[in-house]
Amino acid sequence: MNTHAPYPLIHGAALQTIERLLDHERLMSVATIRTDGWPQVTTVGYLNEGLNLYFVTGRESQKLINLQKDPRVSIAINSGTDVDGAVGVSMAGRATEVSEPNEVERLNRLMFARWPQVSVYCPATSSIAIVGLKPDLICLIRASAGRSQTECFSMDDVSSDEITSPGAVSAEARLF
Repeated sequence: MNTHAPYPLIHGAALQTIERLLDHERLMSVATIRTDGWPQVTTVGYLNEGLNLYFVTGRESQKLINLQKDPRVSIAINSGTDVDGAVGVSMAGRATEVSEPNEVERLNRLMFARWPQVSVYCPATSSIAIVGLKPDLICLIRASAGRSQTECFSMDDVSSDEITSPGAVSAEARLF
């Protein structure tokens, strides 16, 4: 359940900008909540499918242990270049392990198509897990005249088709 109702629903222009930024980058910082309540941040490679993100982690990793206790995560992606005015994105959502064999295979094919030089994504053994993140809240960050501006969007009532296939640019687009 999304608790980010004060933010406007995401619109076409923001959706397209965020997806271009996600397509352009490869690394993200993932914040999980440790069992002792402290946050833990790690950098991981990711694959995006629209706004949905996937990463691989070891089954013995603190990250997976944290996610099994509390699936809430926040991520941050910083772009080394300006992508349509955006220099970064952060998301909050819930992470779940992808375990269905056909979905694992599909994600592997997608990874190889997008990043052919990467071969370590395949969870070939039971020691590796694929984790998926579906965002509830997305904040787009841009820099202008030495200052950063952030615009946050709720994902309430946004269908998964809209998440993986951005629609037309909305007349409501503000920063993006």
